[in-house]
Amino acid sequence: MGFVSYFMDNYIASLYDMIVEYVDTEYSLWLTWFLTPVIVTFLLPAVIIILIYISSIIFHLYRLYRLRVVAGVQSDWRHAARLAVCALWDAHGWLWHGYEIRGLENIPDGPFLVIYYHGALPIDMYYFIARMLLFKRRHIHTVADRILFKIPGWKALLEGLCVIPGTVQTCASVLKAGNPLAISPGGVYEAQFGDHHYRLNWKSRVGFAKVALEAKVPIVPMFTQNVREAFRTVGWLRNVWLRVYAAIRVPLAPVYGGFPVKLVTHLGPAIPYDPEATPDQLQKKVAQAIEDLIEEHQRIPGSIFLALAERIQERPKQKKSSNTKQLSNGKCQNGDVRTKQNGVTDSSQSDKAKVS
Repeated sequence: MGFVSYFMDNYIASLYDMIVEYVDTEYSLWLTWFLTPVIVTFLLPAVIIILIYISSIIFHLYRLYRLRVVAGVQSDWRHAARLAVCALWDAHGWLWHGYEIRGLENIPDGPFLVIYYHGALPIDMYYFIARMLLFKRRHIHTVADRILFKIPGWKALLEGLCVIPGTVQTCASVLKAGNPLAISPGGVYEAQFGDHHYRLNWKSRVGFAKVALEAKVPIVPMFTQNVREAFRTVGWLRNVWLRVYAAIRVPLAPVYGGFPVKLVTHLGPAIPYDPEATPDQLQKKVAQAIEDLIEEHQRIPGSIFLALAERIQERPKQKKSSNTKQLSNGKCQNGDVRTKQNGVTDSSQSDKAKVS
């Protein structure tokens, strides 16, 4: 009897171990299968961060070895570093996104102001700056949030690429010096809280219009097709990120993506300088021009799958029926309309002194 009891105990224990091992193995495989795409989706944005730090390292190396590396090439080591960094980003844009620029004939000869829609990451602006410098020898200065200058290792890169946390006066001075300048009126707010419906989030910001009027330069509207399909911000806890941003002005909404979708930057016809125009009138005119580019070239809502398919074959956007009601820019968080989302209002009235 004792032998039978011993045998049964060992058999049950072995069976239990086998079941537990089988279940654990299957569960581990399922968990790995389930989480791998999620992990990859959130790790791909890190590639962009790595490229930014590589760009910064290039600038530091050129600065340290400028006498030896650049002496036989040209006297301006910063320009040599810019070309090296731009070659890195242009290669990435061409290989990963099949990046293109359409509408280059709309670029004026002299100084001009580029106004663009801000994606979750302004990856399209990196590619645009790189290609313009490499192939058109036009260095586009840009305006960025001051928080970027506080990130360790980025300051040298931003200064080398002529990125400024500009006010109206400093931006106008850049244009008056003969340099082109790019501004996104939506800025960080549009990057964090925009979505694949591609609505402008400018609110009452007219700083860029004041810059154009003061510098007396034309404005070139710019929009990059599928920029919200390359990178997106997470939709969950949106109200939390919105409250945090309204309180401390720090963008903390997680970004995911890095998908190799087709990216095409479209440049609209330049809006000439009009001395009779007011900042509000010019703002609405530019906003309408960008919305026209979105309406013409972007599927709404955006689709990551279709944007990936466009790497193989581009399909023209289907025209909407004439009875479809369009949401004008004045009703999508721009112009004089200030939106309030779940009790949180973006109180960015300090933009009267700032550009974006």
